[in-house]
Amino acid sequence: MRSGFLAAIVAALWAHAACAAPLEVYGKLPTIETLALSPDGETIALIATDGEARRIIVRHLADRKAVVVAEVGNAKLRALQWAGNDHVILTNSVTGIPRDVLARRAEWAMAFDLDLRTRKLRPLLKDAEGSMNTIRDTPEVRMLNGQPVVFLQGIHFVNDMGVLSLFKVDMDKASSKLVETGTYETRDWLVGMDGQAIAQARYNDKVGAWSLLLKPSAGRWREIQRLAAPTERPGLRGLGRDGKSVLVEVETPNGSGWKELTPATGAWTELPSDLGGQQAIHDPDTGALIGQHSLVGNEDRYVFFDPKDAKAWAMVQRAFAGDRVQLADWSRDRQKIVVRVDSKSTGPAYSLVDLKAGTADWLGDEYTGLTAADVSPVEPVSYKAADGLPLTGYLTLPKGRDPKNLPLVVFPHGGPAARDAPGFDWWAQAMAARGYAVLQVNYRGSDGFGWKFLSDGFGEWGRKMQTDLSDGVRYLAARGTIDPKRVCIVGASYGGYAALAGAALDHGVYRCAASFGGISDLRRMIVYSRGMQGLAAQRYWTRFMGADDLKDPVLAQYSPLTHVAEVDIPVLLIHGRDDTVVPLEQSQSMADALRRAGKPAELIVQKGADHWLSRGDTRLAMLQAITTFLEKHNPPN
Repeated sequence: MRSGFLAAIVAALWAHAACAAPLEVYGKLPTIETLALSPDGETIALIATDGEARRIIVRHLADRKAVVVAEVGNAKLRALQWAGNDHVILTNSVTGIPRDVLARRAEWAMAFDLDLRTRKLRPLLKDAEGSMNTIRDTPEVRMLNGQPVVFLQGIHFVNDMGVLSLFKVDMDKASSKLVETGTYETRDWLVGMDGQAIAQARYNDKVGAWSLLLKPSAGRWREIQRLAAPTERPGLRGLGRDGKSVLVEVETPNGSGWKELTPATGAWTELPSDLGGQQAIHDPDTGALIGQHSLVGNEDRYVFFDPKDAKAWAMVQRAFAGDRVQLADWSRDRQKIVVRVDSKSTGPAYSLVDLKAGTADWLGDEYTGLTAADVSPVEPVSYKAADGLPLTGYLTLPKGRDPKNLPLVVFPHGGPAARDAPGFDWWAQAMAARGYAVLQVNYRGSDGFGWKFLSDGFGEWGRKMQTDLSDGVRYLAARGTIDPKRVCIVGASYGGYAALAGAALDHGVYRCAASFGGISDLRRMIVYSRGMQGLAAQRYWTRFMGADDLKDPVLAQYSPLTHVAEVDIPVLLIHGRDDTVVPLEQSQSMADALRRAGKPAELIVQKGADHWLSRGDTRLAMLQAITTFLEKHNPPN
């Protein structure tokens, strides 16, 4: 067990975890969900969990004294960040319909300020007249005259219509001010180093057109760029390298890329980009772009524009050679760096690197109670699909077992425009701990491998995207790793669709199928998404599903709901009642149809569970139900 003073704190709070069964260790929420380092590098803040309860812990690094330990119950805390050295901004979300507002049931985010001087927690935007107290996107912090100012994107009402607008919050005066009012088409805002709004993105959903507007000092908004974007909408990614330009990510059939737009001239400058797609790293005070992070294949690549930052990161990587190292946060002077270290042998943990002192101290394990004996080995795999397309993925092997003739769980990721990554996966590890090999495939249509690979998935729902998975089964069977007669498929979201399609469309491969929040009726899913996100969502999904419009018979042809009569294996469906991404009716309709057809099926509806398994109790209950189901229909021994 890696030691560290935060680890000791957390261990004291959850001493019972050491005695818990392995499944409880994997299935609970991460003991440390997220953490952040104050700008001066003197204080650490983290979100910690104990079963279903969450705590906010703020502690000085030098004397280890607690500044705040606050109980927040079962609130779904999504993020925390510092605004200066005295304020911690918390973002949480709730599922529901806002009061006195005509709106759909959705996941609504709110921001709170934890003032470390007063030890008080207060909601932001509560005092914004004619506005909701909900936010969109991540709060932006700017240091103005040496003081932190927070900018929030929220909903302001104009003629009874809610429009995305920009608010400024003075942290010391605890007051909110509306600084920019959007339009019905406004989708994003960008604030400059001086605290003035400099860019606004708009989108016309009906015609699929994206536009970028800039506002010079004391000037009016003017449209600089207008692009046809029926499905891939460009996005504002923050300020550019000089802190004055606007960083835009544009996806086209020629690939995705980052561009810096100079407001004064309107000129574009293209930035180098990896096939893996990247994340921007910005200076926490100025907002200027200082680096990029990409996952290319199995490798995390960090590029920093300042040689000093590049040198510092190289030192961090050398300190944890052989492990997957990811930047979590760092101090303003970049001399203290918090990293997430995913060890192949002991799992993920957080460490504080002090470059001046030349030390690296463990802050705590991501999962308290997880020992080296509980971490199964993960190896990259590569094979070719039946049509010759090269595919990659990851295979988790049960620890201590001979990797021959093993029972297998195929575990496709959601999205589908997402990807599986190397390292510790709590769900895959839990199934491996029960004796199963677990295959995670980055099937065609996965993101992070370039436009060509992503677009290879267009029109392949239930077709080649599905057989990419079963081709992996055949590959592992041919090399003798797994027993092809003992294979099940488990997934969530799109992975849940793949599990249901494995039962209904790809016969003879699987012994059982389990879906969490999966899709069974493609047409009804598109209609729901259109109602939540507009026509762009319909265009996006019909392209992936290979349909011309909602009347296209292909939607029924590749819907598992249409083929319940052909299902010949047991099916388990689990769905959260608070799922606002894939509605509960998708699982209910499938379960009802299977029962009417006399098929072995079970539906578990989880009260309070959302699409992301945000609650500890329902997450563990889901894992226990699926494990019981697997052991019944595909015994590991």
